[in-house]
Amino acid sequence: MSHKRIPKRKAAIAAGGVVALGAAAILLPNANASQDGAADDATPRTLKAKDASNLSAQLAHALGDAFAGSYYDGDKQRLVINVVRGDNDVIVQAKKAGVVVRQVGNSTAELKSAERSLRTKATIPGTSWAVDPRTNKVVVTADSTVTGAKWSRLQSTVESLGPGMATLKKSAGTFKTFASGGDAIFSQTQGGTVRCSLGFNVTASDGSPAFLTAGHCAVAAEQWSDSQNGGPIATVDQATFPGSDFALVKYDDPNTRAPSDVNVGNGQTVQIAEAAEATVGATVFRMGSTTGLRNGQVTGLNATVNFQSETNPAGVDTVNGLIQTNVCAEPGDSGGSLFTQDGGAIGLTSGGSGDCTQGGETFFQPVTTALEATGATFGGGGGDAAGNGDGAGDGAAAGNGADDQQAGGDQQAGGDQTGVGDQQAGDDQQTGGHSPGAAHGYGRGRNH
Repeated sequence: MSHKRIPKRKAAIAAGGVVALGAAAILLPNANASQDGAADDATPRTLKAKDASNLSAQLAHALGDAFAGSYYDGDKQRLVINVVRGDNDVIVQAKKAGVVVRQVGNSTAELKSAERSLRTKATIPGTSWAVDPRTNKVVVTADSTVTGAKWSRLQSTVESLGPGMATLKKSAGTFKTFASGGDAIFSQTQGGTVRCSLGFNVTASDGSPAFLTAGHCAVAAEQWSDSQNGGPIATVDQATFPGSDFALVKYDDPNTRAPSDVNVGNGQTVQIAEAAEATVGATVFRMGSTTGLRNGQVTGLNATVNFQSETNPAGVDTVNGLIQTNVCAEPGDSGGSLFTQDGGAIGLTSGGSGDCTQGGETFFQPVTTALEATGATFGGGGGDAAGNGDGAGDGAAAGNGADDQQAGGDQQAGGDQTGVGDQQAGDDQQTGGHSPGAAHGYGRGRNH
């Protein structure tokens, strides 16, 4: 029996040269709602995703309990704000800020209460949940392992939350940590070679060069190499998993040149200027060794995922505060970078279900949380995209032999922008030269 292969999703990205609107231009007006009845007919502002995130934070503070979440309408480049029904002054005030206002039934407090109930009654391996501001509900997902009594328990818990509060859906795959990939890093343990991924190069609080990666990798091994049989080049400084999923790993050589950029293939890099917050509905890009450059949308924030414990067959590893997306990923992509078109570092690949043929859910550790916890910063790593001499060129060349990788002619480049057009990375990419100066190379490795 033959199976038709669904074409893999391609990603096109152009970075640099993006003009920000500026926070001062989008501050919430202080005018009283009753002073301008024409606000009902106000035209919503056109915003970049980053500016929409900033405006949402301002409105959340200004509107208080009436604020019930927000999301970004990427097609129209508008911010959509949910407000609890019944407060017309709040609605007019929000419209004056230049947003689309939706009146909804569930408050933020009620949705958080529902999540607490799920945490208490339904922390089952293979489940996840996050608030979807587009539906104003908690979306609960169960993977293929949640069957029988576990499914019944989850179903009854969701029903107990009340009508209109939560949605339950099934995922065809299995929630798992993607334990290898990116700019390949290796460690030797009693169980054999562990392979994971370098996420973003950073500068540690003491000024030394370091990188961020997935916490579930760093708790498994302390020392890491840039080649499968090579000597250690970096040592874990801080690691957290479960609960969160991030680690700070310091290069052993304090003179290592480790600039903050992401190698997106075909000799192109995206410079990482700062950490950025995710916004539901915003387009994001992920780079990983198995599936290369992929794009999609943020579908949820502060997601909770219950992974089956790898050390205790009867246990569960719960990770909170994750970014949920529909960007595909596969084993080999773990620890890889999630970032924005204009070079904002968003997340580190943690885990999920599905693959890049059928799709699925993928979860990311927010970079802002990792930086705050470790004291690390972007910039100051020294050098440029050439790294230690191998450079972004070697990083991009690794995997160029993949049969189905394509670098198209539709590159988006203007002025000083860096563009990658219609790049597609195949499953069979091989590891090439490594440079700590490039955030990613290509490779494959086994799950640990």
